[in-house]
Amino acid sequence: MTRRSRLRAISFATAAVVLVLVVTLLPVGEWMRGLVAWIQGAGAIGAMVYAATYIAATVLLLPGSILTLGAGFAYGPLVGTLLVSPVSVTAATIAFLLGRTVARGWIAERVSRDRRFAAVDVAIEREGLKVVLLLRLSPVFPFNVLNYALALTRVRLRDYVLGSWVGMLPGTFLYVYLGSLVTTAASLDSSEPTTGTAERVIYWAGLAATVLVTVLVTRLARRALKAALETDARVPGERDVSPG
Repeated sequence: MTRRSRLRAISFATAAVVLVLVVTLLPVGEWMRGLVAWIQGAGAIGAMVYAATYIAATVLLLPGSILTLGAGFAYGPLVGTLLVSPVSVTAATIAFLLGRTVARGWIAERVSRDRRFAAVDVAIEREGLKVVLLLRLSPVFPFNVLNYALALTRVRLRDYVLGSWVGMLPGTFLYVYLGSLVTTAASLDSSEPTTGTAERVIYWAGLAATVLVTVLVTRLARRALKAALETDARVPGERDVSPG
């Protein structure tokens, strides 16, 4: 590991710790609710400020559920979804590229030393769209954390963006819709997608996606590992029978 890579990894870890302390000690949720109350009557400027805030919150690993609910409160379910969907994908992509720039080289160096981890990495590269789609549908994996976690794999950017957009759309609409039912910005963080038929359907579908992605990654990794081992086993034999 180079000195530069080590410094990047340390800086990234330090920043993560600082952000956790900031979220814990500062009234971030209250600030977000105040922002949502302001953008409701701020027109196009409000939408641009909202988008910039959402992107910044995603990159900084700040909780974004209030902002997603807030889009429904400020703009209604349809316009709110049309705003949040592209903004959330843009934010996720920026975080992904940042994570890949900062830490991917360090992870790749470690992965290359372990055939099992390398097999998982290759499997995700080959079936990246399916893996990302299922992960995004799952309620188990936090949105912000997943952005950086996937950056440490070999998933293609195209698969990441498409899988994130399609996979996040149901949850985005659900939160925006719930936000549209709220009457005051102060009560946004009290809305949870746990009641009602539609909410339960999306929630259980997400849990099913969690199981599917686990099975898929395990199966793909097993195949990749088996192929790697067979390749390693064939090489010496081919050398032995080759003409001298």
